[in-house]
This record gives sequence, C-alpha cells and structure tokens, in this order.
Amino acid sequence: MNVVDRYREEEAARPCNGRLLAADGSSEAVERAVLVEHAMEVIVNTVPTLRVVCTPDHLVDLVVGRLFTEGIIDGVEDIEDVYLCEQGTRASVLLSCARGDFSRRGVETVPSCCTGNRVYNAYFTSDEPLHPVTPIPWKGEWVFSAARAFAEDAPLHRATTGTHSCYLILGGAIVCCCEDLGRHNAFDKVVGVALREGIDLRDVMVYSSGRLPVDMVMKAIRAGIPILATKAVPTDETIRLARKYRLTLLCQARPDSVLIYHDPLDDVGLFKEGAL
Repeated sequence: MNVVDRYREEEAARPCNGRLLAADGSSEAVERAVLVEHAMEVIVNTVPTLRVVCTPDHLVDLVVGRLFTEGIIDGVEDIEDVYLCEQGTRASVLLSCARGDFSRRGVETVPSCCTGNRVYNAYFTSDEPLHPVTPIPWKGEWVFSAARAFAEDAPLHRATTGTHSCYLILGGAIVCCCEDLGRHNAFDKVVGVALREGIDLRDVMVYSSGRLPVDMVMKAIRAGIPILATKAVPTDETIRLARKYRLTLLCQARPDSVLIYHDPLDDVGLFKEGAL
C-alpha cells in the first residue's frame, strides 16, 4: 500500500471563551477546550463514496480501518494507493480489487453515532457473509487495566470531555489509543493503526468507551477481532451476534468489575446461543 499523506495534522481541540453561571447567580469568564469538527470526503476508485465527520487526526488510519471493518477490503494488500490532500478534506483511495456497486448514487445513510457521516452509494454495502471469529484466552486484568487507563482519561477527552476513546490491547498491553467525535470513527482508527503496523487483529482486544449497537459488533466480527470490551452497554441483538459468531463480549467494564455477556472459551455453559 502506497500512502501519500500531505496533511499536516491540526490540533484536535482549540480554546473557546464562555461564561460560567453558578447556581447562586454569580458568573465568571472561563476558557474551555472544545473539539475541532473536521469533515473529509473519501473517493474510492474515482467515485465519491463517503463523507466522514471526525476529529482532524489519524485520518489515513480512519480510512483504512473503515474500508476493512465494512468488508470492502480483506487487508491492506487490497489497497494500491491512499492520497490525503494538504487540507485533510479529501482522501482518494485506489483499490486493487474491483468490488463495489455504484448503481445507487445519491443514497445517504447515517450510522447510529449520528455525527454527520454519510454514505453516498452502495459501495459500503458488503454482501460478504460474516464468519465466526477465533476465540483467544484472556485475563481479567487486561480489561481492568484498560478500564483504569480510561478512568485516568485519554488526553483529548481530558481536555474537552467530548470524545469517544478506543484502546487496542495486545497481550494485556495497550498498544494505542485513538479518540474521535464518534465511537465508530475511534474504532476504525485503532483498526487502521493495527493494519498499517502489521498487528494481527486476531490477537487483540479492543476496549471502547461507547455503547455497542449491532453495527459496532459487526465491525469487530468482520475484522476478526476476538474480544470486544466496553465501558458502556450492549443491546440484545449485539449479544445474540456475539454468541453466534463466537465473539468474547465484555461490557460495563470498570477498574474493579466487568459484565461478561459471552465467552466462547468458558466451560460453565452460560453463554450458549439463544440463552439471553
């Protein structure tokens, strides 16, 4: 994969003045860091395909991760070129594979994070069936250490209190943390980091700060990620998918506890498909 990245990353937060009003009626001038909202158009095989609203960092990782978790590519070897313009507002991708149906021009769908992301055609509609992931053994300390890291706060969230965070964990060690306006973007960024650095996603755990609807879990299954953890909660359909496709699903993860909704290597028999 050839990458031409002409974008010089901007700060993902900037100061803004405001007035803080107290319950007793007093007020004071304050300065707070606010997130920078950045929009990027993604062109795939010369066709405008996707609009992403995100923070202005890890943009190439975001594009690569999104292509992978949506089933458009099987790996970075399917990408010939990625070009990111100087303003970071346009990413052009040339795929070595010819997949994609451009017949549905003008169709726009919004994912459940509702950050303003748009899909312009059916290119991101994959007909590839989902396959079960390969479970791996895990330790509770992996989850608890990620939860402690989250509790200590990721840098951008600490400054703005407005981001979702996603941690990539390999063998219990946090490899990287990506933040973004939307949990889908943060997830795709860490996946993109793993793909570009040659980290086998079949060996990792991903810890997210956000709720896990169906589309987030499908991303993990498509990527072959065996363990998905979150500070937040799943849905009933999320749990059903995790059990069907052998995904280890760990929710409401705190520094001292975690709720296990599915562990395919558990021998107690609590997590059989359909046993909601």
